[in-house]
Amino acid sequence: MPDLSTFPITKKWPAKHPDRLQLYSLPTPNGVKISIMLEETGLPYEPHRVGFETDDQMTPEFLSISPNNKIPAIIDPNGPNGAPLALFESGAILIYLADKTGKLMPQDAAERYETIQWLMFQMGGIGPMFGQVGFFHKFAGKDYEDKRPRDRYADEAKRLLKVLNRQLAQRQWLMGEAYTIADIATFPWVRNLIGFYGAGELVGIADFPNVTRALDAFVARPAVARGLLIPAKDTVSP
Repeated sequence: MPDLSTFPITKKWPAKHPDRLQLYSLPTPNGVKISIMLEETGLPYEPHRVGFETDDQMTPEFLSISPNNKIPAIIDPNGPNGAPLALFESGAILIYLADKTGKLMPQDAAERYETIQWLMFQMGGIGPMFGQVGFFHKFAGKDYEDKRPRDRYADEAKRLLKVLNRQLAQRQWLMGEAYTIADIATFPWVRNLIGFYGAGELVGIADFPNVTRALDAFVARPAVARGLLIPAKDTVSP
């Protein structure tokens, strides 16, 4: 049985199943990337809820494996060479899990790098920009009288959606017929933009039918439906 006791985070979130991958997360667009990936691959894991309402992400235990105080983070008790491995940053975790399982990443070298390219497009563009739209459209920023900041980010979100729409024009998924980690990274953010943030009309989502078609196919996947709810609100560490 792997020993995870050397990881301080297990003092706050004890591992009931230390032989399984430990997931520390919330069902946010970044968080569900990893729960969806784990559900898609079938890799056994144990989820732990990091409560923002109680500032769990700022505790020394969580910072011990995620120094940027962001979810998600993992501990894989069966990492490289059989040693436990802790990782933060959703993109890095997606690549790691794809390599570990041999799933959702093309084996061809060129296609692999193209997939990583679209993953980085999400991380560097879609995530930060859609998040700013959420702030200025739904959260505190919506009360600002000056709408120029909101419109700036809404215009950039439209541009990014146009890039996605063009890429998906003759493709089922971002990489073609193959569903990959690039899709797992991207579509939770699209879903959040037009769902939770309620910014569909603001960004003119109807102008991007290829994006909405792919989003519908994404959320219809059983593993996605499960992963979007993990960790559940009632998830409590033993």
